Amino acid sequence: MSKKFYVIWKGAKTGIFSTWVEVQNYTQGRSDAQFMGFPSKAEAEAAFASTYTKALMKRSLANKGAASNKVKATSGATSKKSPTSNNNISAHGLSNSTAEIQIYCDGACSPNPGKSGTGIAIYQQGKIAALYYGLFQANGTNNTAELNGLLYSFKLAKKYLTSVKQVQILSDSKYSIDCITKWAKGWQVKGWTRGKGEEIKNLELIKECFTLYQEIKQHIIITHVKGHANIEGNELSDRMAVLARLQKQETLVKYQGELDIKTILAMESG
Repeated sequence: MSKKFYVIWKGAKTGIFSTWVEVQNYTQGRSDAQFMGFPSKAEAEAAFASTYTKALMKRSLANKGAASNKVKATSGATSKKSPTSNNNISAHGLSNSTAEIQIYCDGACSPNPGKSGTGIAIYQQGKIAALYYGLFQANGTNNTAELNGLLYSFKLAKKYLTSVKQVQILSDSKYSIDCITKWAKGWQVKGWTRGKGEEIKNLELIKECFTLYQEIKQHIIITHVKGHANIEGNELSDRMAVLARLQKQETLVKYQGELDIKTILAMESG
C-alpha cells in the first residue's frame, strides 16, 4: 500500500501526519474537525499552507474532471445497464437510491455550547435545487442544531411527499439519527425517560421530531454520511449552518444567492 500523508487544519493538534491513527486521535469526537489525506508529502505541505476549503474545492474539481474523462473513455462501450440506473453514484457523491429528492442537513455551533445554526441542501434528481439556513440559537449546542436540521428536513420531506413517492434525508449526526430511529420508541415506552427516571437531553425537540417521523417514516430513507468527507451536499449544508450562525438568522429562510457550488464552498465552514 502506498504511503499517505494527512493534513489536519482543525483538531486537538494541527499539522501534517503520516498515520491514520494520529488523525483519529486528534479529530475523533470533534464536530469542527477538518482533515484530508494526500498521496505525497509535497501535496500535503502545499495544502496545509492553504486552507481546508481550498483543498476541498481543488479535490472536488479534480474528481469531476476524472469522472468526465472516464465518461468520455467509455462512451463508445456498450452496456446492458442504463447510465441512469439508480445504482449510479450521483454528482454529490452518494447513491440516488429510489428517492427523487435528497435533503442534506447539518448543524454548526461555536463554541459548544454557544451560538448555533442549521443548514439544509436539497437535491432534485441529483442536482442542487435549493439551500436553506437559519434556526439560530444564542445558547445552542451542536446536538440541538443537528436535531433542528433533522426536524426541518422532515417538515420539508412531508411537503415533497405530496408530489413524490420517496425522500432521502442525509445527516452526518449519528446522535440525531439514532435519537429518532432507534432510541425514541423505547424512551416513549418508559414515559420519555432513559429508565430509572434519568433525564433525556433535548427531549422536547426529540419528541417533536419523533412525532413527525412516525407520520412519514414509510416514505423516507434516512442515511448517515461522514462529515467533512468531500460529500458535496453535506458540505453545502455545513456552509449554510455557519451562515445562519454568523448572521444570527432565527427563522429558516431560503438562500437567495446564486447556487454556484464553487462560490458557496468558499464560504466559511464549520
